[in-house]
Amino acid sequence: MLNREVMLQLFPKSTACVDLYLPLVQAVSRQVLINTPRRLAAFLAQVGHESAGFTVLVENLNYSAGGLAATWGSRFAQKDGEGQYITVTDGNRSRRVPNADALMLQRRPQAIANRVYSNRLGNGSEASGEGWLYRGRGLIQVTGKTNYCQCSQGLFGDERLLTSPQLLQEWQWAVASAGWYWNSRSINTLADGEDFERVTRAINGGLNGHAQRAALYRKALVLLHA
Repeated sequence: MLNREVMLQLFPKSTACVDLYLPLVQAVSRQVLINTPRRLAAFLAQVGHESAGFTVLVENLNYSAGGLAATWGSRFAQKDGEGQYITVTDGNRSRRVPNADALMLQRRPQAIANRVYSNRLGNGSEASGEGWLYRGRGLIQVTGKTNYCQCSQGLFGDERLLTSPQLLQEWQWAVASAGWYWNSRSINTLADGEDFERVTRAINGGLNGHAQRAALYRKALVLLHA
């Protein structure tokens, strides 16, 4: 069902590492019963999007001011007196206007992580540095101290990821952590249904990048049924 040809048709930029990750993905899929075309297509679409096509295993937070405003509008975009985002037209697209915080933090990945992930997901304050320490890693971008702790218990039976979070940047654990997350949230059940948005929400918490995820899903379904 899942082979090198399918992976490279879906993720052509991963040629250099496909022989490293493919056996791991095949093994994890068997382990957590991602064993139907619908389940596998959903899994590949989600982890493929989160990892930029199986090429990135740690979150890139090197945002411009505009990128911050687009991604975390409630924190980094200007609003008018009625609480609506102030936008400007750029060609045929409308974009949010960055606020002063966005201009101050732009292109400072560590500071951005510590700001946006502070006091949530089990992380401490902005000054604790835990936002950066426990930024997204692995194929599915495990994020936040609580998730790292739960993932560590699931994979190792201890809390080693709290002191060595970079383990999730190694292919073995990057793939294994994605399998753990998928299984711990019972996402196979969601993937068996007709509403792919529910799968995206279970992974992302919202619908960021949903159109791209859905396009990958449809393509994967075709390839896996071929």
